[in-house]
Amino acid sequence: MCQVDEEYQEELERADGPSVSKKCVKCKEASAAVVIRAGDTYCRSCFKEYFIHKFRAMLGKNRVIFPGEKVLLAVSGGPSSCSMLSQVQEGLSQKAHKKLRFSPGIVHIDEGGAVGQSAEERQRKVSELQAVFKATGFPFLILPLEQVLDLPSSVVETALSPLEPPPSAYKAAVDRFNQTSSSDYLPPQEREEKSLPDVQKSHTQLLQQLMGSAKTLTAREDLLNTLRQHLLVHTARTEGYSKLMLGDNCTRLAIKLLTSISLGRGAQLAQDTGFSDSRYGNIISVRPMRDYSAKEIAFYNHMFNVPAVVVASLDTKTSEKASIQRLTESFVTKLQTDFPSTVSTIYRTSEKLQTACRSSSSADHSDRCLLCVCTLDTAVEKASAFQATLISEQLSQTKSLGCRNPGQSPGGEDCGRATSGGGCCSLTTETTDLKSLLCYSCQLTIRDMSSVDHLPLYILSEAQRRQRRAQMRDEISEFLLDDGDEGIYREV
Repeated sequence: MCQVDEEYQEELERADGPSVSKKCVKCKEASAAVVIRAGDTYCRSCFKEYFIHKFRAMLGKNRVIFPGEKVLLAVSGGPSSCSMLSQVQEGLSQKAHKKLRFSPGIVHIDEGGAVGQSAEERQRKVSELQAVFKATGFPFLILPLEQVLDLPSSVVETALSPLEPPPSAYKAAVDRFNQTSSSDYLPPQEREEKSLPDVQKSHTQLLQQLMGSAKTLTAREDLLNTLRQHLLVHTARTEGYSKLMLGDNCTRLAIKLLTSISLGRGAQLAQDTGFSDSRYGNIISVRPMRDYSAKEIAFYNHMFNVPAVVVASLDTKTSEKASIQRLTESFVTKLQTDFPSTVSTIYRTSEKLQTACRSSSSADHSDRCLLCVCTLDTAVEKASAFQATLISEQLSQTKSLGCRNPGQSPGGEDCGRATSGGGCCSLTTETTDLKSLLCYSCQLTIRDMSSVDHLPLYILSEAQRRQRRAQMRDEISEFLLDDGDEGIYREV
C-alpha cells in the first residue's frame, strides 16, 4: 500500500503487452507478416488465401447471386469498394481455383458537383478511376450525380420482383452454367466503356441548391445517400443488371447501425445493414464485404498493391461534431482503439436484426417511403413514442404561433399581404405535403430543408400522384367493399 513518506527511487518498468506469435497461425512455418488481432498472425500467402476465402464464402453461403447473372459493382474509389473490385477480378481470372459465375460491370457516381469541386478536379479524379477500371477489363460507367435530376418517377416505386426460387433452383442453375461454355465474356477491348459525360452548369447549380437547402450536414449526408442509391438502382435497371454489389465493410456497417438508430431508422436496420436488400424489387443490393474490417482491407490493399482513389466527400475536413454520422464514426473508431472487439460486437448485433414489417417485395407503393422506399413505420398505435413525439411537436408549434402577430410570418417579418386582406404568404400550405408519404427518419431530413421545391422533379411528381390516388380512394371509400364484405356477398 502506498505511504505518504515513501520514496520512489527505482525506475518504473513498462508492462509487457500481450505477446503475439512470430509464426503464421495457419501454416505454422512462415514468419508472420500481418497481425489482424492479438493471436491472429498470418504470413503473406496465408493472409491472401484467408482474405479471398472469406469473400467467396460470403457469396456462397447466401446464394443470392445465381450463375450467369449480371452484377453491377458500385465502386466509389475508396479502399473497401476497390478491394471488392479486386476480389471479383481475382475470382474471374483463369488461375482462380473456384471461379465466380456471374458477369460483372462497374459504375461510379461522381459526386463532385454536390461537394463543390471544380470541373478540373472532377476530371482529374475521373481520369484516375478510368485507369483503374480499364485495367480490370470489365465494362464500366462513370455518371455524374447531376443525372439524378432527370430520373423517372418509377425509381421510387418497387418493381415486381420474381418469385423466390426453391432451394434446388441454385444447384440447377450451377449445372446449366457448367454445361455451357465460358466464352460469353468479351475481351477487354470490345467491352463497353462510358466515361463522364458533359455536365451542364445549370444542372450543377440545381444540385448545389438542393444540397444547400438542407440546413445541417446530417440532413445533407442523408439526402446525398438517398439520391446516390436512386441513381444506382436506375442505372442497374436500364443497363440490364439484376444485382447491385456495394462495398460496405464491417466497420462502416457498425457505424451505420448506430447512426441509423440515432436518426430514427430502427425499423429499417435489417435492410440498411444486412447482406441483401430487396426493397426495390427486381434489383437486389448485396454487401459481400460486410465481414471485413477496415483494418483487414487496409492491410490487404497495401500488401497486394490494390489501387484506390481518394475522393472528397461532404464530411471531408470537418470536425467530429459536424454531423451525427461524423460523430458516430469518431465514437466507434476511438472506442475500437481501446477495445478491439467493439466493431465486431456491433456488427454481430446487426446480423440478428429482422424487420417486423411486411416484406419489402410485397408492400404496396402507397405504403412505401417516398425517399428511402422502405415500408412506412408511421402507422403505429396511439400509445407509442412516435405519436408522443408528434403531439409534443404540435404543442410547441401551436405555442410559437400564438406568440406571433396575426400578420407576422414564422421568420418574424411581415410579408405585407396581411394588411391587404390576402393573408400572410408564409401561412399558406405547400402544394406538396410530403410528411404523410415519408418514414420517420426521412421526415426529419425534410424538416431540416428550407424548401421541398428544390427536390428533384421525379420525387415531387410521384408525391402528387400518390396524394391524388389517396384523395380519390377517400372519395369512393363508401362504395368499396372490404375483404370481409366481399366474402359475405360471395356466399349469398
